[in-house]
This record gives sequence, C-alpha cells and structure tokens, in this order.
Amino acid sequence: MHSYLEFEKPVADIVGKAQELKALAASGEAVDVDAEVSRLDAKASQTLADIYAKLTPWQKTLVARHPDRPHAAHYIAGLIEDFTPLAGDRHFGEDQAIIAGFGRFRGQSVAILGQEKGSDTETRLRHNFGMARPEGYRKSVRVMDLAERFGIPVISLVDTAGAYPGSGAEERGQAEAIARSTDRCLSLGVPSIAVVIGEGGSGGAIAIAATSKVLMLEHAVYSVISPEGAASILWRDSARAQEAATNMKITAQDLLKLGVIDGIIEEPVGGAHRAREIIIDRAGTAIERALASMASLSADEIRRQRRDKFLAIGRSL
Repeated sequence: MHSYLEFEKPVADIVGKAQELKALAASGEAVDVDAEVSRLDAKASQTLADIYAKLTPWQKTLVARHPDRPHAAHYIAGLIEDFTPLAGDRHFGEDQAIIAGFGRFRGQSVAILGQEKGSDTETRLRHNFGMARPEGYRKSVRVMDLAERFGIPVISLVDTAGAYPGSGAEERGQAEAIARSTDRCLSLGVPSIAVVIGEGGSGGAIAIAATSKVLMLEHAVYSVISPEGAASILWRDSARAQEAATNMKITAQDLLKLGVIDGIIEEPVGGAHRAREIIIDRAGTAIERALASMASLSADEIRRQRRDKFLAIGRSL
C-alpha cells in the first residue's frame, strides 16, 4: 500500500474503487470485475502521470520529504559492495546522522558520505532525522582526508532538512564544523560527486555537497533554508511556506537553469518511493558517468574545475 500525499487524492480514490471491486470478486460474488479493474488501473496510472507532470515547487517539497522515499542507507545497500562504515570524529563522538565509510562502486573504490534520516521511529531517533551535529561533519572531514590520501573518489548522498540547531551542537562548534567540511569538499584533489536524493537544506547540505559534480533527483529540492523557515523570516508566518517555495527556486529544474547543479536524474512516474530499485540504478548510472568524466584529470585540474564551477554560479544572471 502506498502512502498518498494530499495532492494525490484523485489517484487514491481511483485505486480505492479498484480495490473494492477486487474485494467483491474475492468474496465469492458471481461478478466479472476484471475489465473494470483494468480500466481503473489504467486511469489511476494516467492520473498519476498527469499530476506529476506539473508539480508545483511546494508539491515537489512534499515528495522529497515522503516517508517512503529511499534514503542514503538504501542507496548504499544497492550500489556499494563491501561497505565498511567508519565511526567517530576523533574529537567528541559518533553522529549517526551521517553514514561515512569506504566500499566498492561498480568495481571502483570510493568513499561514501550519506545523510540518513531513518525509516521508522527507532531509526529516525538514532539518526536524528538526518540533522547532523558537529561530530558528523568532522567525521566527514576525516573520511575525505583519507580519500585524498589514497586517491579515492568521494560520493555524497544529500538528504537533510539542515544541520541540527540544538544548543549542544552550537556549544561544540556547529558553524565551524560545517565551514571546515565545506572547505574540505572544495579543496579535494580527487573526483567528488554529490547527489541530492531528497532534501538539500542549508549549510547542513552544502557541507558535503560542495563537490565537482552536483546531481539532483527530479523531485528533490535544494535551498539555503526550508520554505517554512523562509516564510517565518520574510512574513513571520510559516503557513506561507507554499508561497516561499514557489519564489525560492528550489527545484532541480530551476537550479539546473541557474547553474547551481550539473544534472537531473529522472524519477519513475509518481516519485522515487514508487520504484526504489529503478531510481537507485539510475542514480548509480549517473554517478558512474560523472566519475568517468573526471577519470583522466589531475588533482590540480579537478580543483581548478571545481573552483571555476562554483565561481560561475550566478554570473549569467
């Protein structure tokens, strides 16, 4: 059973009618429902395609936050062989909001940084809903240092509403940790790829996404602040989040035009949560192509291209 969003209600209604007919047939009633069920299934598929062909920025935000959307752990399980996670920042402790380690991606050794939100109450609490603390970003720097030392590409899976804003995180240097992680991303002499798989929120996202190539899933969002946060600041009314999302240019399509990202990974009709295996494979193919495009570059060339990429953002506006 799919968990339907509010704007998907027309699809849910059609699917519900089809399920009622199937239940009627299963109860032993002497009725032939196959033709009508097939018609309703086709109508549901077409309605879903029509809805997703014209999603608003706010609707895309809701899709990016869908509870069934595949998270970093799913991509790691589907794409990385022999994954060996590393724990701790060697300063304070372990932060499970960021999964970090090494493994093999389609035959190539890679370092992985993944922001993990969790899939149920227990794992969401364990991973702090994907909102990393300073130790998470310092762990990321530690892994990037190792990747640089051994000449291993870095893959970042971005999915966070933002860095954790608690007082403990501030006391332990949250802003400094984010800045150092962002700086380390920018200074890497090895290829680096970031894929925004859900939400890419604020400095909490850019800390592991200042990479050579930045890709986004079709219905992911990427912004300096959440729509709710922007509405609270601009209008002192978080209920105007939909209006904020429309004006913030947070969708993959807008950001590609602005030069903030380098490519869009098409999602299955109805979003990534409806076909996890397909979207994970597509993401893997996009990552493989991006890595291949940098395979022959020297460390200095990689740094120069990354520098030029970020300095060029906004110049054509």
